Amino acid sequence: MKTALVTGGSGGIGSAVCRTLSENGYLVYINYNSSEKKALALADTINGIAVKFDVSDRESVNNAIKSTGHIDLLVNNSGISEINTFDSVNPDTADRILNINLRGTLNCSRAVLPDMIHNKSGVIINIASMWGECGASCEVDYSASKAGVIGFTKALAKEVAPSGIRVNCISPGFILTDMNRNFSDEDLRMIKEDIPLGIFGTPENIADSVMFLASDKASFITGQILGVNGGMVI
Repeated sequence: MKTALVTGGSGGIGSAVCRTLSENGYLVYINYNSSEKKALALADTINGIAVKFDVSDRESVNNAIKSTGHIDLLVNNSGISEINTFDSVNPDTADRILNINLRGTLNCSRAVLPDMIHNKSGVIINIASMWGECGASCEVDYSASKAGVIGFTKALAKEVAPSGIRVNCISPGFILTDMNRNFSDEDLRMIKEDIPLGIFGTPENIADSVMFLASDKASFITGQILGVNGGMVI
């Protein structure tokens, strides 16, 4: 049985990814930091394993990866955001965004790579954002962190391809999750008008994309950014 580690696995997108991977035969390690009840409930539902660690803490990551053993697929999904003007974002919040979104992706990838390189096999899928491609006003720190994830994906893919490891990135558009719960009905209406397909994305849309990139059907795809955004960024 193949094994997968999904960071931020108890959230909206993360839980959909975990369920889809489990349905396709993976033993799923569900990472969480604070959402223990959600992670444990999901683990019971999909016969997965909940694993607590802070992705921004390299030592915590390394210890957790050692406890899981071999990982075939890493999905770097953990992420946070803050909507505010750049000069109004609290410095601690700005650091936390970069540490979780970007440094967390690097930390987890570093932790699983030695074993993947040894086995000359493995897949890493990073979850970025369309704002990492084009930038978002009032989400500057978030946009910068996700742009870093995109650059990291391309660079690492080149480096580890000779070892048989594929690294790709999914760049979601507006996905209906708890992260967007603060938008008003009017805000949502205006956002939908900017989406050419005229619909919002769902966590399952991202999960299906992860499953494709993890599968043998994507065996000749690496270093790519897959936009799942309804045509909002082309």
